[in-house]
Amino acid sequence: MDETKASQAAPVVPQDPPKKSGGSWKLILFAVLVVVLFTASFFLPVGEWFTDFRNWVEEQGAWGAVCFGLVYVVCTVLFVPGSILTLGAGAVYGPVWGTLLISLASTTGAACAFLVGRYFARDQVQAWVRSNPRFAALDTAIAQKGGWIVFLLRLSPIFPFNLLNYALGLTGVRFRTYLLASWVGMIPGTIAFVLVGYAGQQALAGEQKLWYWVIAAAATLIVTVFITRVATRAIREATESK
Repeated sequence: MDETKASQAAPVVPQDPPKKSGGSWKLILFAVLVVVLFTASFFLPVGEWFTDFRNWVEEQGAWGAVCFGLVYVVCTVLFVPGSILTLGAGAVYGPVWGTLLISLASTTGAACAFLVGRYFARDQVQAWVRSNPRFAALDTAIAQKGGWIVFLLRLSPIFPFNLLNYALGLTGVRFRTYLLASWVGMIPGTIAFVLVGYAGQQALAGEQKLWYWVIAAAATLIVTVFITRVATRAIREATESK
């Protein structure tokens, strides 16, 4: 099937441009996660559970990472939020390998959902999109500035991540452009949540350098919130100029 025809956008009904969406909820989420991790470590044998899980994953070797990544991909396609898995990757694999694993898995999941939305479940996705006026306002901007808008959308929370994967399949953005823009745009959020997961693991392990990882995670999250606000503003300006 010709890609241009297959990727024609659904009829667009003029809507008001998306309103500004702040990133303060991410700071709140971070604070809640830290409190939960520390509280759980006192009242539940979380450390023992985590140790058992980590030992099982390590025993599987490379296959453990592969299984972890495949579960993330399936969750992405099935609309299951991947935040817990991202935290888990940071706790199990550390900040570097955890980021690499989640970056690959999240991009693969986003790619699978995009292809499903474009070629296999187009009618259903169109029904979902019509119920969300924000996408209609973004559709024209995506058609003209494809990769750049996709990149900004990955940085901004104005559109749900899992639904966005499917919805972008209805636009005219090329698959390779979508893939690259999504991968780069998801990196800041991935790093932030992986660091939070690793900081939680350090807390459970009673490591002396816990403060370092908590500060690193908090700083990364604050930067991510700032980037999110800049991206949201850029998206609003792009849609208002149409």
